Amino acid sequence: MPARIVEVAEDERHLAIDRGLMTVSSKGVEIGRVPLDDIGALIVNAHGVTYSNNLVVRLAERGAAILVCGNNHNPVAWLWPVVMHHEQRSRIQSQIEATKPLAKRLWQSVVQSKIRQQGAALAALGREGADGFDLMARRVGSGDPDNMEAQAARRYWPLLFGEQFRRDRDAPGINAMLNYGYAVLRAMTARAVCSAGLHPALGLNHKSEDMALIDDLMEPFRPMVDLMVARAVDASHTGVTKETKRYLASVASVDMQTDRGRTPVFTCAERLAQSLAQSCATGKPLLDFPLAPLPLELPVPPEPAT
Repeated sequence: MPARIVEVAEDERHLAIDRGLMTVSSKGVEIGRVPLDDIGALIVNAHGVTYSNNLVVRLAERGAAILVCGNNHNPVAWLWPVVMHHEQRSRIQSQIEATKPLAKRLWQSVVQSKIRQQGAALAALGREGADGFDLMARRVGSGDPDNMEAQAARRYWPLLFGEQFRRDRDAPGINAMLNYGYAVLRAMTARAVCSAGLHPALGLNHKSEDMALIDDLMEPFRPMVDLMVARAVDASHTGVTKETKRYLASVASVDMQTDRGRTPVFTCAERLAQSLAQSCATGKPLLDFPLAPLPLELPVPPEPAT
């Protein structure tokens, strides 16, 4: 069973621990509990939330990522366990020593996978123009010198959400739903990176100080969120609500096609991170990507609240 993404979205909650369970209380009354061993990531997306230090320690010991989000549903802080893998030191050393040509080849593979997944998301929705994305993926060179990632994005967003749509992290509506889904992916990928013994700040292409590698490796999974948001929009949802949060948080457990059969997104991310660790150690760019989403297996968007 894949680890669960647990989100705290309601204000004034207290999170604590009781006999191997995370408890959630409101005004001194317990309203829920989750086994600690089931939690892969905890996303705090509300105000006035308090924690017990014992809970934070126990989650860190289990390798669970803890992300705190701002008003725009983007992460503003996260907790990274100090030790996650018995070969952590050697794996981080391999990251540091990875050659620039290897990093460029790895990034080429990531961009190719992302563009193919964008085409698969469009195909799953029955949108026109999906066929051209495989051709764009094949045109990606080492290090993506022609910025095919951006060229694909300029074609992708209008096909997905219409000619008037612009991707803006600070905008409401569709953009806010994308932000929220990406926050779930970021939590999932953070756990995968740390579990593989890799350092999240040592990225392939992104330059952020603390989450560069996480932002790199989540790229091929972004179209899964895009696909789910598009389905929510088609079901008349217009922004982030309690219903859409619950729906988008399920992205980590959605199945994708892989060489080994149907596999949840969470497990696909773990395999990708492990394959990156092996690529750095061997000097060979052999990343393990999922193939495509399974549209019939996607969760059904909830009915909009009246």
